[in-house]
Amino acid sequence: MLLNFKQSGLDPNNAKTVILIHGLFGSLENLNVIARALEPSFHVINVDLRNHGRSFKGDKMSYDVMAADILALIDHLGLHNVNLVGHSMGGKVAMQVAMMDEQKVEKLIVLDIAPVNYHPRHDTIIAALNQVSQQTPASRADADKILSGYIEELGVRQFLLKSLAKNSQGILEWRFNLSVIEENYSKIIANIDTPRTCLCDTLFIKGNNSDYILPEHREAIVGAFSKAKAKIIQGAGHWLHAEKPEAVNRSIIDFIQ
Repeated sequence: MLLNFKQSGLDPNNAKTVILIHGLFGSLENLNVIARALEPSFHVINVDLRNHGRSFKGDKMSYDVMAADILALIDHLGLHNVNLVGHSMGGKVAMQVAMMDEQKVEKLIVLDIAPVNYHPRHDTIIAALNQVSQQTPASRADADKILSGYIEELGVRQFLLKSLAKNSQGILEWRFNLSVIEENYSKIIANIDTPRTCLCDTLFIKGNNSDYILPEHREAIVGAFSKAKAKIIQGAGHWLHAEKPEAVNRSIIDFIQ
């Protein structure tokens, strides 16, 4: 089955292709701020990962499976030498794509994630999302009240609520497949499969206030991606593309061009 995707920008026959891959609990709409900046110069593809947005639901959520979904889409569209931009979990998916089929990747851009194992950090969010599912709120405002009992940050709640939509019965439900995400969470926070060193040109972009990429990750990054370069965005956290869009977009465009 093919991922749900949206194409924009220039004709792929006349411009480089950039594929944008969102993070956990997100959808293709999350990276629209990047897509809009790229459209004047590139062929842009926004994707919904499996169990997210309008893409299909499946029981598996490992990085090799999610990367295979991206590779299937690349083959379906007859593309070669694509540029990948992935944020957080999407950054790990992008890294796994490059590991699995380096010949298809021209440049790799990873937003605020490293090829390492992470400790669980979404337990509270998962509990809050389950509460919303169980209480079947009548409106987004009602859902936000439930979330606010668990999640203080308004920005995080607003991000999550973008994936709350009415189903065919008119009941609000999460677009992402929460039960499968919860079942596979240990795989999502695990490292990608790195059987070798990837030689494609790679840029890691970190928000300076974020703890997702740390100095102790340098060895793992260089070991997996020997041509890796780094860019730090000042005044940004993990959601760097939303907090400092101009700086992030400029870094991406400069690197691809």
